[in-house]
Amino acid sequence: MAKKPVLVVMAAGMGSRYGGLKQIDPVGSQGEAILDYSLYDAHEAGFETAVIIIKKAIQKDFMETVGQRLKKCPMEIRYAYQELEKVPAGFVIPRERQKPWGTSHAVLCAREEIDGAPFAVINSDDYYGKSAFKVIYDYLCSAQDTQVKDYCMVGYLLGNTVTDNGSVARGVCQVGADGNLSDIVERTKIEKYAGGIHFTEDDGASWEDLTGDTIVSMNMWGFTPSFLDALQDRFPEFLQEQVPGNPLKAEYLLPRTVDAMLKAGQATVKVLKSADRWYGVTYAADKPMVVAALASLREQGKYPDGLWK
Repeated sequence: MAKKPVLVVMAAGMGSRYGGLKQIDPVGSQGEAILDYSLYDAHEAGFETAVIIIKKAIQKDFMETVGQRLKKCPMEIRYAYQELEKVPAGFVIPRERQKPWGTSHAVLCAREEIDGAPFAVINSDDYYGKSAFKVIYDYLCSAQDTQVKDYCMVGYLLGNTVTDNGSVARGVCQVGADGNLSDIVERTKIEKYAGGIHFTEDDGASWEDLTGDTIVSMNMWGFTPSFLDALQDRFPEFLQEQVPGNPLKAEYLLPRTVDAMLKAGQATVKVLKSADRWYGVTYAADKPMVVAALASLREQGKYPDGLWK
């Protein structure tokens, strides 16, 4: 019997723009973090197991807050650890490097805990909405790899995912007539401005507009176990080609790995749609909006006052 889909939560980020550990920052009425709401929605959708990726440096704070609450969560909770030293033998980590190796590396670090199951990947600090978890769970239950790998993602409208408080990074997507992802480009500095939304790739020397209905990735991906082999195979190439030119900040990112597989004809990615609005806390100033949105959802009866009882 095929294994049931597993939820993988990336919570090892350092929160440099947020100014703290947003993975554990309370936004719910009983001190819940966004992560609690994601796990609640995932369990409702059918997920029974979650793998949470953290760093050893935040383990104590995480376990004393989120970890304590999740002892009441009906899901099986497993932990994986993303650390800089988890690199191929012989690679020398650049001196003064502190930033994690990126989202592709994070997922690779969870390989043992994923244990051969199909899996969805999310960020810990993004609120994705209930329908997103349902559509990705259902897709993974029937995903079948042939010679071309069968993956998926949940797409969001860019206009619903930008903040008034600074720039954001998003995977900008092109979707074919068949509903499959045809191209994805990671734009690391997208901002609102008086005339709309634009991005820069040269630290503001020039800007290019994007429309609010552009489909973007919020790192909600669905993969069969084969993706872990692809991550493993491509990691040395990233270290050899990308790190020397940017030793302190180069990142092995999920959108770029997926895009490379698309261009090589190794995978297809079905773009799933969610009617729910995304909320996130890229910056500390984003928090009041998220708190208010979740309070409104509780008032509508979509969440109880206290998730884990």
